[in-house]
This record gives sequence, structure tokens and C-alpha cells, in this order.
Amino acid sequence: MKFTPLTLDGAYRVDLERRGDSRGFFARLFCRDEFRQLGLSEAWSQFNVSYSAEKGTLRGMHFQRPPKADAKLVKCMRGTVFDVIVDLRRGSETFGQWASVTLTANGGEMIYIPAGFAHGFQTLTPDAELLYFHSDSYSPEHEGGLHHADPDVAIAWPLEIGTLSERDRTLPPLKNVDPI
Repeated sequence: MKFTPLTLDGAYRVDLERRGDSRGFFARLFCRDEFRQLGLSEAWSQFNVSYSAEKGTLRGMHFQRPPKADAKLVKCMRGTVFDVIVDLRRGSETFGQWASVTLTANGGEMIYIPAGFAHGFQTLTPDAELLYFHSDSYSPEHEGGLHHADPDVAIAWPLEIGTLSERDRTLPPLKNVDPI
């Protein structure tokens, strides 16, 4: 696995190192030792799948508050998505800043998201499916969100926003979100 630091401290683009031949390829999706060497979460308590049928669908920006704040490892299993994170960590020099990675089913890239970040994505193709590893179990009473179009964050979504849930449409701006 190849870990490339993103502009937000503790977040990484993770590229699979494929070993292939005429049959196809083999690659590690996770290696505890490699994650441990970088000080990243190595314990996953929940795996989730997210499927979006339409191109332009936006999901996010979501996070969990302490004590259920969780790290995530996200891999696109079908289609292509523009995956975005926003730093919400209390005292962080990059608080309120965002970074993105385009995730593709064929590319072998993933994104590692530390606890304390909001996460969301926009589908760039129809029929997009993501696999999420979570370091803690989901807790409805600890969920939070950040509005996807907050001008103070200014995420440059690549497509016009298509399908969006009512919950995501009404999430608060950064100025109304307590740091994590």
C-alpha cells in the first residue's frame, strides 16, 4: 500500500499496490502493520456500503461527535466519486479547510479520514458504490453534519448538485458547528 499525505494533517490517499498477471490482480485493502507504522487507526468496528443510483448525487457532509468520533477508510467499489473531507478538529491549523480525492472502482485508491473530519462525496457516474471501514460503531445521538455549500468552506463540487437528502439540505454552516 502507498500512503500519500493530503493537505490536511492525518488524512491520506491510500493506493493499493496491485500484483497482477494474466488472471487479474491481487491487492491488500488493509494491513494493520502499515497503518500502525503511520499511527493510523488499525481497529475497525463497522463496515458499511453506500450505493447511489444517479450521477451528481451528493451525500454529506457527515461526522460523529466524541465519544463516538471515528476514523474512516473509504474505497469506491463501483463507479467514480469526488470524495471530500473537512477538518473540524478543535485547535487544528487547518480547521474549516477541505481536501478531496477522486475515487474510482478501477483505480485502486482509497481515502483515510481521521476522527474529527466531516466527510461527504458526489457521484461522478451513475451506479456508484462505496465501502466504508469505521473505527467506531454508528451512534445516532452523536451524529452531526456540515452544509455542503457553505461559502466559508467553499467546496468546489465538480458537478451541479443532483439528488440530495432533506437532512443534508438542512445541515448547518461551519459557523454553527462546534469543533470536534
